[in-house]
Amino acid sequence: MVATGNVAAKVTEDIARLEDAVLQAVSSRGEASAVEFADRFGFARACFDTERGKGYRQLVDDPEVDVVYVAAPHAQHYEISRAALLAGKHVVCEKSLTINARETEDLIGIAASRGLFLMEAVWTRFLPCVNRIWEILASGELGDVGWIQADLGFPAAGSPAGWWDPEAGGGALLDLTVYPLTLAVGALGFPERVSAVGTLTGDGIDKQNALLLTYSSGAAAQLMSSLVSSGTRTATISGTKGWLRTGAPLHNPVELTVSPYQGEERVERFPQVGNGYTYELREATRCIQSGLPESPTMSWDHSLQTMRLFDNARSQMGVRYPADDVRPASSGPTGHRAHRKAVPREAGPLP
Repeated sequence: MVATGNVAAKVTEDIARLEDAVLQAVSSRGEASAVEFADRFGFARACFDTERGKGYRQLVDDPEVDVVYVAAPHAQHYEISRAALLAGKHVVCEKSLTINARETEDLIGIAASRGLFLMEAVWTRFLPCVNRIWEILASGELGDVGWIQADLGFPAAGSPAGWWDPEAGGGALLDLTVYPLTLAVGALGFPERVSAVGTLTGDGIDKQNALLLTYSSGAAAQLMSSLVSSGTRTATISGTKGWLRTGAPLHNPVELTVSPYQGEERVERFPQVGNGYTYELREATRCIQSGLPESPTMSWDHSLQTMRLFDNARSQMGVRYPADDVRPASSGPTGHRAHRKAVPREAGPLP
């Protein structure tokens, strides 16, 4: 586990629920936080580097570490994930996978050339409630999907400073928009066109954004994300025969309302294991043990297309990060497609 913040703590609790997992090492910039986290969760080793702030290098060099979970701020994802892959470790990295598409493509190239597993940890994609949404849409109960509306927002004034820091990749887009986007893309695929507007801070990052995704079929998705305003935090998917709506919050729903025009409206509820991260961790374990370099549920192409969409949206909003001016120095072949191992397309819910 790289980092010791709130997300790292929640994910670690769920890693400990896996039968095949051993908590081997945790890294932090400071000694106190690394040691406290290791003691709290029972890690065998605490790694830190008080001089350079790169304790993760000790972690990736540990021969007992098989998989690295990166829970650091966005702007550090590329550097840490790249170091782990070059050290021969499998990587599961918090969303967004990197700051921009160039960095994502480089990581994919390294993972592909070395036969290592790499996955963006979009945990929502693996939840029982979300898998049920795909089942309902595939059944045809709601007809053809034509419109999606999803919002995720809350006042984040007291949240981690990194959410407001351009150096850390702050802003609503990389932190929040991936969740409503996950539901839109899952229902309609990636769009032909994206229109984006945002309200920026004095430092030039988006504190609020609105995305309109449009498709050649005529379908559309309206997505709203905010770090300054509260919203319903739900998603509505509307079709020619009815609609469904997630419970709140849409990134971790345990309830669905389904309203077919030719039937009774119903509410479906779903039990959840742990904090909700267990499902993506099970998938990563399954793929690694099966020798798959990527998850068919959360593929490399999905992550790359997401980052390209975000690059486009940021360009329209006028958001630019310092990392955008640094070109990755790849240690793997360029263009991951020629080096990918074929994996099956997703077919129904996870085992």
